[in-house]
Amino acid sequence: MRQSWRKQRETLFLWICRGVTFLAIFILGILLFHILKEGANWLSFEFLTRFPSRFPAKAGIKSALFGSVWIISMTAMISIPLGVATAFYLEEYAPKRRLFRFLQVNISNLAGMPSIVYGLLGLAIFVRFFNLDRSLWAGSLTLGLLILPVIIISSQESIRAVPDSIRDAAFALGARPWQVILGQLLPAALPGIMTGIILALSRAIGETAPLIMVGALSYVAFVPEAPGDPFTVLPLQIFNWAGRPQVDFHGIAAAGIIVLLIVLFMMNFIAVMIRQRFQRYKM
Repeated sequence: MRQSWRKQRETLFLWICRGVTFLAIFILGILLFHILKEGANWLSFEFLTRFPSRFPAKAGIKSALFGSVWIISMTAMISIPLGVATAFYLEEYAPKRRLFRFLQVNISNLAGMPSIVYGLLGLAIFVRFFNLDRSLWAGSLTLGLLILPVIIISSQESIRAVPDSIRDAAFALGARPWQVILGQLLPAALPGIMTGIILALSRAIGETAPLIMVGALSYVAFVPEAPGDPFTVLPLQIFNWAGRPQVDFHGIAAAGIIVLLIVLFMMNFIAVMIRQRFQRYKM
């Protein structure tokens, strides 16, 4: 009887999980259908090559698209090397003492910090103290701080998952610690590290609050040409259009969401391809 009741509970829990999953997929499908229905008619090559305008028929997303590419590229170049290097230091070099536990707790807390807090931090440090003004540097450094704890934690978990036998074999052959890290641990842990990077960059590309705090503009009629230039990004431009009373701007906002989803999909596809390649190398 006890085994039968346990099996029934397991079956019930399984169906509850399936039901919640299907419900989430159904809601996501409705949202995507609504966005495609509202924004598909506004998508065109001219929409990608025109600058924002107060006239819906002339509005485009060129400056926001280039600004997002600039921001996410600079954020990746700042946060990925620093986050992965920090994870390797904490796992392979840092002594497991009270300071180590203190750092781990604070990194975990920072990963769950609201994004607006990072915006205030970026405003105080990068915009005012370092006098970077409303530039791509200020925005990318702020987003870099935002996703850095996520990259560190995911990288640490991936490094811990590497079997100790790989380390021991490399050291037995006379390899130095940095050779073990670059030649053995990094390739073995890279698929998991890439997963964390995908999640972190996906969060960064959709953030709006930190960039508003550091002074990102909602209307930019030019393409940034250097890291010190002002900028706008896709989420901020979409938010600006969605807040307007004209119905046509709501359709343009939906078209901007489609473009943002395509950019996000392309980023994730490239990262997944890199991860799959190193998984084959690991096997």
